[in-house]
Amino acid sequence: MKKALFPGSFDPFHNGHLEVVERASQLFDQVVVAAMRNPQKASPMFDLDERKRLVKESTSHLENVEIVSLSTLVVDLARSLEVTVIVRGLRAVSDFESELQMAQMNRQLSGIDTVFIPTSSEYSFLASRLLREVAQYGGDISSMVPGPVAKEFSNRYGEM
Repeated sequence: MKKALFPGSFDPFHNGHLEVVERASQLFDQVVVAAMRNPQKASPMFDLDERKRLVKESTSHLENVEIVSLSTLVVDLARSLEVTVIVRGLRAVSDFESELQMAQMNRQLSGIDTVFIPTSSEYSFLASRLLREVAQYGGDISSMVPGPVAKEFSNRYGEM
């Protein structure tokens, strides 16, 4: 069985992330999406349990997708889940350099390869950081995030 791991902070989970999960679910028998803590990022908008719930609700239409959370090294989770590949999304060429370096480090540490799935141009501008900022200032991000995420933002910041 070909099992993939798609890790990310997903704060918030947006349509670019969803596209990567949907495409990975067509390529692999099982996809595990791991919402993670990223100590290099500022305090999260959504706590880990909220992010996990929002990703689960957003991917509920995909039968071969499982949602977990992690606060350890991605490769440690990958080994424990016995995944065959790590999936990473690419929005633009600027993502490639850091993602390649991370993929090489993960391969060195675990022997697990990384597959890159580029997002469509429709989502290439999406970044969780930008979505948080727009929403905090009252902007409408509902077309850029799955329904459950839009509802959560609406609950926090009012109608979008």
